[in-house]
Amino acid sequence: MTNIFLNTLSLCVLTGASVFWLTRRFLGTQRQSILKQAKAKADMLLYQAQVLYQTKEVESQTLIQQLQQEYARQVQENAQDYQNKLDALKSYENQQKKQWNLQNQQLNQTKQELQAFQQELQREKYTQEQISQECAKLKQEALNALMECAGYTKEEAQEIVLRRLEEDLILQKSALIRRYEKQAKKEAKERAHFIIAQATARFASSFAMENLTSVVALPDSDFIGRIIGKEGKNIDTFKRISGVEVIIDEDSKTITLSCFNLYRREIATRTLEQLIQDGRIQPARIEMVYKRVEAGMEEAILQEAEEVILDLKLDSMPEELKHLLGRMRYRTSYGQNALIHSIEVAILAGTITEQLGGDCKLARRAGILHDIGKALTPEHGGDHVELGAEVCRRHNEHPVVLNAIFAHHDREEIKSIECAAVCAADALSASRPGARRKESENFLNRMQDLERIASQKSGVEKVFAMDAGREVRVIVCPETINDAKIPLLARDIAKEIQNNLQYPGEVVVHVIRERHAKAVAR
Repeated sequence: MTNIFLNTLSLCVLTGASVFWLTRRFLGTQRQSILKQAKAKADMLLYQAQVLYQTKEVESQTLIQQLQQEYARQVQENAQDYQNKLDALKSYENQQKKQWNLQNQQLNQTKQELQAFQQELQREKYTQEQISQECAKLKQEALNALMECAGYTKEEAQEIVLRRLEEDLILQKSALIRRYEKQAKKEAKERAHFIIAQATARFASSFAMENLTSVVALPDSDFIGRIIGKEGKNIDTFKRISGVEVIIDEDSKTITLSCFNLYRREIATRTLEQLIQDGRIQPARIEMVYKRVEAGMEEAILQEAEEVILDLKLDSMPEELKHLLGRMRYRTSYGQNALIHSIEVAILAGTITEQLGGDCKLARRAGILHDIGKALTPEHGGDHVELGAEVCRRHNEHPVVLNAIFAHHDREEIKSIECAAVCAADALSASRPGARRKESENFLNRMQDLERIASQKSGVEKVFAMDAGREVRVIVCPETINDAKIPLLARDIAKEIQNNLQYPGEVVVHVIRERHAKAVAR
């Protein structure tokens, strides 16, 4: 058993040794083969590198030779070019020297000629002096002989000649002045007509007459009953608050509001339109909507004034002037709207001033403000010229604006081109056929006088002249006037109207005293 184990162990050892020897021999053979291949490849690369090196060296030698040849050729060409340019410069220099010598000779010759001419002039000057002295001597001898013959001294003779010459010149001057003055007047008249014609042609605007009525359309005939109200309370409240006459046309489903005061009629119209749109019509609602519209009118007035100022491209104005400018929308002069008239005057004045070479913006400003006092006359009375000048002076307006306010009613002389343009534009706007009606102005003045007489009484809150001046409705303050004083106040107003105004027919004075109470349940 032991022998078998030993034999087996010996066999394994021999087998392992054989495998190890064979493996080592195989690896040695492989290594030698790889080394031989690497060495052969290295030798091949070295040979190729040597061949490439020799080829490149030959090419570099060839390139160096070519560059040397090219350099030599360029040097030769540059040298030849330099020599050619040098020869050309020398030739140009010789030509310039020749020209300079020739010009120098010509200058010397000209200098000699000038010197000779100067000497000739000196000789002629001396000769002229001799002749002048001889002429003066002969003139003095002739003058002495003339004075001996005429019996006058030199001063006396000069005085006589100058006096006659002066008389002749005065006559000629007067004739020239008359001729040129006549020609200037003719040309100025033609020029003025041309400028005015051009201005009016460039501003072609239709005039707008203000009516005394406004028409409000109703959605349907059912609103007529709502507006009248139970026992006429709604329409009576509307008349009392607004101070306008209300005429209802059932056939055409329209309501006509009549009032000479445009501002009051506009508030009433807007109030009625809002009431119709809302549908809730009752006395308390009418009074609330009327007060709201009245408060909103001030904002509308300022907005319209700002739009006018922006359209005319004017500088900013104080709030008071803008407020008055907006109020002119609701002021008329002989039936012509005051604001539209002022806008026409401003545009025409600016156009005329432009052709005359003046300040167009200043002319437009003077034109829009020339009748600003008319916005103050309904409340303050008096002359709109003085009122307008006072308010413009208070806000430091330009002297041309003040001059235009006075000059367009001949209160002052015209002092500038801009003022003259405003006066001409005012006449053009006001004198167009149909632009104004005197009857409308008389009617308006009579209505304003009726309201003015009643409003001057103590305790009076509101006054409305209605029914074409045949009725005056006076609303008094209940805390100041009691029921016992109402008949006395009505009689006093009627008596003063009778003594101070002229009117057809009769005027009825209604004095109204009402007390309102309000309580809120919470």
